Amino acid sequence: MRKIDLIVVHCSATPEGKHFSTETIRNWHVNERGWSDIGYHWVVELDGKVRAGRPEQRVGAHVRGYNRSSIGICYVGGMSQDMKLPKDTRSQVQRESLECLLLELKLKYPEAIIKGHRDFSTKACPSFDAKAEYNHISYGKL
Repeated sequence: MRKIDLIVVHCSATPEGKHFSTETIRNWHVNERGWSDIGYHWVVELDGKVRAGRPEQRVGAHVRGYNRSSIGICYVGGMSQDMKLPKDTRSQVQRESLECLLLELKLKYPEAIIKGHRDFSTKACPSFDAKAEYNHISYGKL
């Protein structure tokens, strides 16, 4: 098993309230970008369902320079309905599912800290400050 010291939260950069499935995102990554699989290990869909993406034992393709030791999670959304502005579009069920998933992953990978994609790039992704919001999971006692 690879050593995981980082969990990175992303958004799909899709319009608020519009459903995109994990399979749709996988299609974008495989057929449009030419990748071997979806870049994320987990996807939190609009209805709050957590879907498996790339197997955790495989290196992801979600944050350049940090994929080898990280797990990537994407929530569907992250943009205003008109696609003009980044926006935290997480529904209540997405918020709850994402937090539960992060807690489970932290138990599995106790050395891992949680950050957002924006902590590694100039992108707004995931359209909220994941590092601050999940600080209690990264550094709290479980």
